[in-house]
Amino acid sequence: MTVLDGTFGAGGHSSAIAKAIGKKGTLISLDADEAVFSKEKVQELERLTTFTPIVVNFRNVEEALKHLELDGALFDLGLSSTQLEESGRGFSFQKDEPLLMTFKKEPKEDDVTAFTIVNVWREDTLATIFKGFGEERFAKRIAGAIVEERKVSPIATSGQLVEIVLKATPSWYHRGKSHPATRIFQALRMAANDELGSIEKGLTGALDCLRPGSRLAVISFHSIEDRKVKHLFKAFVEEGRAKAITKKPIIPDDAELSLNPRSRSAKLRVIERI
Repeated sequence: MTVLDGTFGAGGHSSAIAKAIGKKGTLISLDADEAVFSKEKVQELERLTTFTPIVVNFRNVEEALKHLELDGALFDLGLSSTQLEESGRGFSFQKDEPLLMTFKKEPKEDDVTAFTIVNVWREDTLATIFKGFGEERFAKRIAGAIVEERKVSPIATSGQLVEIVLKATPSWYHRGKSHPATRIFQALRMAANDELGSIEKGLTGALDCLRPGSRLAVISFHSIEDRKVKHLFKAFVEEGRAKAITKKPIIPDDAELSLNPRSRSAKLRVIERI
């Protein structure tokens, strides 16, 4: 049995898969960030199963697998706690770090970063991505504040960006359930990594690699991602390439929430290759 973990992250799902398929199985895990494949984690998985880590964005799954047939695939679209807390690339609005937000550990000179977006992109484009990818109600106001600030000096860190968002939004907005910068950081991360494009290409590629009767499972964490997955899965079914296993997304129960509070917004959808 050959199973794909398309989004290795902290390795939790890979560990669970490895234990389930055992020594006779093969686990292939992908991640664009080479730092997540620590020597210790790789050795741990190699003790459990035949393990192959591949440093690549999951959007390139077909090229990475070279059309190897899979017996199952899982994609967890959430940002891992490792990237959020330890990457040093500006994913968290709770830290003051270089404003990169790239999944690659070392982005190339021509790669789009959050720094590029906030310092170069037009005001109307910023407002569009804040509204479209972040569903931010003050998208235009924040975009305008960013443009005014960058006229004075480049916006180089996540801390600087947080201050701009706080100044651009009303005080009552700061007392909500989530931090006022949450949606802006989400939108910038999605834009910098072309996450919706990656989802479409990656899930399409993974489906093409599945043997008939094998399943593709996807966990999403916010409405924009889930909507994309829902529409893709619907298209796969209508094209006669798959059948739906979950009519509605599976959400965490109380027991799961007590063990893992971060799962509160998770939605799991599953299809089966025909």
